[in-house]
Amino acid sequence: MKKINWYPPIILGLLALLVITFGALVVSRASLGPAQQFAEGTGQETFQWKLVTTWPKNFPGLGSAPERFAKKVEEMSAGRLKIKVYGAGELVPAMGVFGAVSEGAAQMGHGAAYYWKGKLPAAQFFTAVPFGLNAQEMNGWLHHGGGLELWEELYAPFNLIPMAGGSTGVQMAGWFNKEINSVEDLKGLKMRIPGLGGEVLNRAGGTAVTIPGGELYTALQTGVIDATEWVGPYNDLAFGFHQIAEYYYYPGWHEPGSILEFIINKSAFEKLPGDLQAIVRAAARDANQDMLDEYTARNNRALKELVDKHGVQLKRLPDEVLAHLKTINTEILEETAAEDPQFARIYEAFREFEAQVIPYHRISEEAYYQTRLLELDQ
Repeated sequence: MKKINWYPPIILGLLALLVITFGALVVSRASLGPAQQFAEGTGQETFQWKLVTTWPKNFPGLGSAPERFAKKVEEMSAGRLKIKVYGAGELVPAMGVFGAVSEGAAQMGHGAAYYWKGKLPAAQFFTAVPFGLNAQEMNGWLHHGGGLELWEELYAPFNLIPMAGGSTGVQMAGWFNKEINSVEDLKGLKMRIPGLGGEVLNRAGGTAVTIPGGELYTALQTGVIDATEWVGPYNDLAFGFHQIAEYYYYPGWHEPGSILEFIINKSAFEKLPGDLQAIVRAAARDANQDMLDEYTARNNRALKELVDKHGVQLKRLPDEVLAHLKTINTEILEETAAEDPQFARIYEAFREFEAQVIPYHRISEEAYYQTRLLELDQ
């Protein structure tokens, strides 16, 4: 009987198995993006983060900013840090972002510091102060005037690192279902308005309520509130407020340059190598400026559509009303500072910067705006 040599078939079978396995690996790897392929190839540690927001998922401006931030971080880190963004209510409630990031349920959050005034009254300085700094001035104070260091100090006991996360610029005063012709018209007014602006309205005789953005349309439509401020034309058109409110008022006395925030769990941040920490900071700074650029470009067209297409009645708040609100605002700031040393310290720093920037902007920005309105010689 002829002896059969089994080695060649076995070897061929093993070779075939290797080819199939290698092919599967190639296909699997091809499904990864170039950045992720590079990250794996370096053998460096990769990180997966969750970012929770106070905004509806992918909402124009506010909601798209964290998405862009996450994409930028992944690109800059070559896939070593991937961040998944969750809209309000997907992982935690809109007003649960601060606590979730502080406790480590998520590594990052995106929202507005004045939402946390119940925990930290001084946090309101890092979103907006009524009749205070505009977006350009706020960015100057934060990044070159010592404001960011005060913000970091304020959040440190909560295991959080704050970073500026966008700006809407000067907002609108809001949507109303009755005209505001005098101070008396503020009395009994139920309005969604957060932060210090809400405290001012309360003292003026109205009732301020804080409602997440996703609930505002229904609240205004059903009469739960009589008025609401949100942001400005770009976002307000997307929410459809013109369908349920009659009057659109300006200027946004309560939010002259609203800064949004990224908050980062300090323990999670410290686990990142130095280059990834630098990437997160750089991407946040990029997102901060990008949002302001977006609102500057988009509000114009949206306002034109609201007025020309939808017939929105655009109105300016009377000077009498604005002056009354400004007086109340100063009273509240002074009283709170007298009761809260932390608030007082930040308020003093804020006022010092304000006292420097206002005189210069009076002869630069403001003077130029007036010059731009001059009629051309015929």
